[in-house]
Amino acid sequence: MTEERDAEERDAEERDSGERDSGAHRESPGEQTIAFRAIRDDEAVDRPAAPETASPSSGLGGRPGGHSEGGPAGAGEAEDAPQRRADDADDAEDAEDAEETEHPADEPGEPGERDESDDSDGDPILSFPMPEPVSAALTEALNQLRTAVKGLHFGLDVPGSEEARKAQAAVLAQLDDYVIPRVHMSTAPALIAVAGSTGAGKSTIVNSLAGGKVSATGVRRPTTATPVIVCHPGDHEWYAQGDLLSGLRRLGEPTRDAPAGSVVLTSSPSLPRGIALLDTPDIDSVVEEHHEIAHRMLDAADLWVFVTTASRYADAPSWGLLRRAKERGARLVIVLSRVPPRSRDVVVKHFGRMLSEYGLGEVECFVINETSVHDGRLPEIEIADLRIWLSGLSADDERRDAAVKTTLNGVLNSFRTRLPALARHLETQVALRADLRSDVDAAYMGALTRIDEATRDGSLLRGEVLARWQDFAGTGDLMRTLHLRRGGAKSHQQGPERVRGLKTALRSGLEALVNSAVQQAAEEVVARWRQRAGAGDRLAATPGLGRPSEEIARRTTRTVTAWQDHVTELIRTEGVTKRSVAKLISFDVESLSLIFMIGLLGYGATDAPAGAGAGALPQRLLRGLLGAESLRNISAKARSDLRARVGLLFDEETLRYVDALDSAGIPDEAAATRLYQATYNLEVAR
Repeated sequence: MTEERDAEERDAEERDSGERDSGAHRESPGEQTIAFRAIRDDEAVDRPAAPETASPSSGLGGRPGGHSEGGPAGAGEAEDAPQRRADDADDAEDAEDAEETEHPADEPGEPGERDESDDSDGDPILSFPMPEPVSAALTEALNQLRTAVKGLHFGLDVPGSEEARKAQAAVLAQLDDYVIPRVHMSTAPALIAVAGSTGAGKSTIVNSLAGGKVSATGVRRPTTATPVIVCHPGDHEWYAQGDLLSGLRRLGEPTRDAPAGSVVLTSSPSLPRGIALLDTPDIDSVVEEHHEIAHRMLDAADLWVFVTTASRYADAPSWGLLRRAKERGARLVIVLSRVPPRSRDVVVKHFGRMLSEYGLGEVECFVINETSVHDGRLPEIEIADLRIWLSGLSADDERRDAAVKTTLNGVLNSFRTRLPALARHLETQVALRADLRSDVDAAYMGALTRIDEATRDGSLLRGEVLARWQDFAGTGDLMRTLHLRRGGAKSHQQGPERVRGLKTALRSGLEALVNSAVQQAAEEVVARWRQRAGAGDRLAATPGLGRPSEEIARRTTRTVTAWQDHVTELIRTEGVTKRSVAKLISFDVESLSLIFMIGLLGYGATDAPAGAGAGALPQRLLRGLLGAESLRNISAKARSDLRARVGLLFDEETLRYVDALDSAGIPDEAAATRLYQATYNLEVAR
């Protein structure tokens, strides 16, 4: 009988050893290979926190390798559960004893290893190893990338511009809050963001894991307005003084009037060293600002714990967040909460199929039953598996570092698509600005062309100008400007009043022509911009762009007066004084320049009764005095000078539209090139 009892005891020990071996699988770095881990109602609340008890390969029903669809464990398994839990507890105690023997408290550990000396709370102090030196090339590449992204300006209201601005802000925030600090401090504690939809129970889970009410809960929505970081007291300084989320102001406790850009930082000894929980606002909150805060928190986290409920796991916001996690390559854990026990199997299987179809079938998942909440906390049995998983992540340096590196590499990999998308949108903005600028140029070039035509077809020789010219030529003042020399004596008899009147009328006619062209050009620019929906409409509504500037009249007068003086100087320096006729004829330069301007501006006029004569007489007289070749040269120079002066006047007017475009903050084409180059340099440095 003794031999039979000994044989039975050996068989039992072998069975227990096999069961312990099956539960001692450690997750390799970066591994994500768990389905849903069920929690039975007959399990005890107090469970060991050793990582060996949290098998990442346990599936539905909590059995190792449980990828079958057998549902919850049977009755026989329930009978063996107490024995297995006792064995697991013994294993955990043995592991702790072995660890204490291997690293006694009075012997300092090596750098980068766990320091088993106790802190003030009696918990072991975990010292993190220093990170590997970051290359100068990677540091420079990240700085160049940040500068290039910050230099982007999406000022024009075009389709996608608002999304581009948000994407730019997200990239900058992620670089400042997470990427650059994490690259330089890769061994800092891991930040785990708890995110989900409204009423999913995120804050309740955080409070339960922290062992106290550190985040507000309740039926009022939204509950969490300010993010909350809770960590072990020994890690408090990492998050209080570290660079992670350095752009956010730390608060000691949540307040109703917390300023924007704040985060509540608290600690709890119930959490293990090396990790911190970040309670985020709802991803589908009715407050738009909460969406942006939640996304910023997720972008700064090393791991994501996505919380959804049995009634809302199929909602679009939930899958939108899962898609974001997939695009970012973030290390992801899913918690399905508030699952009714009666429909647990159906809900779990359906959600599992949805995750598999979406490519997330291997993501670590936990199930929390629908239960009562006391003082903002769940019963310990409901979060036991999640607590064990967190403890295992804290204790296993390689596993934690692998999870952090997975998320960091995922963020850097996402830049391969996110940054070129920003560059392409910038190119769209630059192209649109070029189109808007071309609208301005086209309008004022058209105005300049109309002025050229009006100064060639005799349009100016009408009204007062024509009347003044006829009065000047018909009264004999025209001929009295030229006199024969007799005995060396000169006689000058002029009609100065008629000369000044004709000059003033001619100047006023040119000013009216230019001002009318400027008015028409301003109206045309606004009309063209309004045809470009969005950006054009907004810019066209800028006050004052639909009419000439207030100083245009004064500048036009100055321009025309300067041109008349230039023509007089041309006649003096290149006119009749160079010909032999100057020895016989004395002439008044100012009067002769007026005759030249009448001939220049009235040449070819045929639509007015006196237009042909008005243009022909000065031409014949000037050709005889100046010669055909000299007349052509002076005419070409005079027309070119008038066009240049009016063109300069128009350039001053177009500056108003250029300023309106520049005020939108659109960079030049080089900004997109710099962003492409910075993205390439980052890939090379990695």
